[in-house]
Amino acid sequence: MRISELSAQTGVTVPTIKYYLREGLLPEGERTAPTQATYGERHVERLRVIRALLDARVSIAETRRVLEALDAAPANAHDLLGAAHAAVTPPLDEGLDLADAERLVAGLGWRPGMCDPAVLGDVARALAGLERAGFAVSDDVMPVYLDSARKIADAEIAGVPSESAEAAVRYVVLGSVLVEPLLLALRRVAQQVASAERFGGAEH
Repeated sequence: MRISELSAQTGVTVPTIKYYLREGLLPEGERTAPTQATYGERHVERLRVIRALLDARVSIAETRRVLEALDAAPANAHDLLGAAHAAVTPPLDEGLDLADAERLVAGLGWRPGMCDPAVLGDVARALAGLERAGFAVSDDVMPVYLDSARKIADAEIAGVPSESAEAAVRYVVLGSVLVEPLLLALRRVAQQVASAERFGGAEH
């Protein structure tokens, strides 16, 4: 198909498609003339992935890293998950103290070497932010966070497809990135439901 047809099929404007091509997010089409190319289902699928990532507020740079993880995925499923997280996690600040984060995630079953230090860095930064604000998660609530996070993770990892490497890559990389906004939204709805049940909030 020509670029106009690709645009019509995906709902992405031609100028935007050309921008993705320039940025290296979308692979080049098959050249049929110096100024013309044809595109296939691979481009349709890639555009859908790009739009989903950008709509989830993943930056262009992070989107590029996610796509690189999709295109050059490690053979080991655990390493693949690490690559997916690395695409959207800030690099570890070598001066960051991870001790409190390590103590906390031990409640998830963590042991040294089980996950990327950058992910622990995210936990450390979150804990530091709470401390700066003078806010502490209560001893009653933190175990619930840990238990819920572990149950979610167990269910997600159990669902990694085994029929093909491509299916596993897509599930792990995109599921890791795209589901987080849903989890946050569900948490907010659940908080309002729990609040209404406890405090008698008005129905809308």
